[in-house]
Amino acid sequence: MENKTETKHWSESFADEVLEKSPNKNIYTCSAGISPSGTIHFGNFRDVITSLGVFEELKKRGKKTRIIFSWDDFDRFRKVPVGIDASFEQYIGLPLSVVPCPEGKYSSYAEKYEKEFEASMKDLGIDLEYRYQSQEYKSGKYDDLIIKALQNREKIADILLSFMTEKGKENKSIDPQEYKKNFYPVSVYSSFTGKDNTKVTAYDGDKKITYKCFDTKKEETIDITETRIVKLAWKVDWPMRWFFEGVDFEPGGKDHSSPGGSFDVASVIVKEIFESAAPVFKGYEFVGLQGLGGKMSGSKGNSASPKQLLEIYTPNILKWLYLRKRPKQSFLLAFDSEIYRQYSEFDKEVADFLSGTLDISSRVSLALAGLTKENSFKNPIPFRQIVGFGQIVQWNKEKLLTILKELELDYDIQSIDDRLPRAKAWLETYNRDELVELRENINIDFVKTISEKDKENIQKLREGLSVNEKMSVKELETFVYDIPKDKNLDEKENAVLQRDFFRVVYNLLVSKDKGPRLSTFLWAVDREKVLALLKI
Repeated sequence: MENKTETKHWSESFADEVLEKSPNKNIYTCSAGISPSGTIHFGNFRDVITSLGVFEELKKRGKKTRIIFSWDDFDRFRKVPVGIDASFEQYIGLPLSVVPCPEGKYSSYAEKYEKEFEASMKDLGIDLEYRYQSQEYKSGKYDDLIIKALQNREKIADILLSFMTEKGKENKSIDPQEYKKNFYPVSVYSSFTGKDNTKVTAYDGDKKITYKCFDTKKEETIDITETRIVKLAWKVDWPMRWFFEGVDFEPGGKDHSSPGGSFDVASVIVKEIFESAAPVFKGYEFVGLQGLGGKMSGSKGNSASPKQLLEIYTPNILKWLYLRKRPKQSFLLAFDSEIYRQYSEFDKEVADFLSGTLDISSRVSLALAGLTKENSFKNPIPFRQIVGFGQIVQWNKEKLLTILKELELDYDIQSIDDRLPRAKAWLETYNRDELVELRENINIDFVKTISEKDKENIQKLREGLSVNEKMSVKELETFVYDIPKDKNLDEKENAVLQRDFFRVVYNLLVSKDKGPRLSTFLWAVDREKVLALLKI
């Protein structure tokens, strides 16, 4: 078999850019981050996986490298998400790290979402260095840089103005001179209320600022190195942290990477104010969901977190789905039957990898997802098959192994362990309409539509199942195929009779025209219930 066209993986190209920009650093820093304002969803995970790809590639080249993840929990609580009690409106304007946890389980609102995401990263085998910005600001690490930003406030104002269009200034009634005069690149969390409904009114050129709290109408002068309630504005905070952490690579959503957007502004600020260079930055497309419909709770915003995705995807497949696409390519995660194709494509790539026929870029995607020749499944059970067999045996692993053995299907046992609980979650949580369950009572309406010959065949089936309770799957298969056979007809004609017979049986048992492999189904399900439903 010929190899596919061999091209560089995106992580290799990005790492090339990092090393070209900074060839001889002692340590390289890849970065990602998010504000824990709610459930950290599947789109934000692309931030991590893109940075992870470059981190791993730099490590592979022998470079000392780290990957940091910044929790912007010193950001303000902006609005009450769907599903959170309306009483939380009282906390709008507080730092996320101060707002109480809605469930009372964690020390704060922010920690609830941070810990869930961090647990998912652990499950994915991704080890990040976490930075909690509330702690970073409170520690005083940023004091000198905040002062530097304040001392250069008019210069920062000029930079921000340079990115505004004349029409934009006009729409917001911005007078450049007034803007510069009154601009301060910080917000203040009031000592009186803890909220940021404040305005800086004076700065002494060093450590002291005066601000007004609009909620209490009070004014206060503070030394920002002693009373640490000041936070830099986003477009100043971001470049400040690039400088502080020595960031070499960071990805971001296309909202940040658009011309004149946050990255462009921050790039000028880091150069002009902090006298440093912006990292190699790569914008990424958003990730979509398919087949979710209205199945998620409102509190999730009809989205999905990595934790929820790990209910239906194994860790290596979830990582691979992100890694195989260039960040600029959008793709879909599937909660519907499209997931069968995704698992199948993954299994095909692993098979090609094991046979040595997979192209270089695809091999890198698998390696970054954690696949090696030692831990790759040689013969994994297809996801479609484990969904079908799994529900028949009610997710009983031993029964499943018995069926597979009788059918001479020798699948990798670890693939069964990995995929059985995910098949169950996929079917029972997100695709209940595809569940095949025995009826509670006889399908009387359907019985009225069938022929006497159909009833005769059902009687044969019922008698056989009553007499031969210990039939194996193979014996049952021969038995059910023989019932409708007519010895005077050829194989093709008999196949039509068999299909029609199976249709009748499925309708009597599960109210559907089709169902799981009939012999397997009859072997696994409750025999007494089956006999009761066939008593027509």
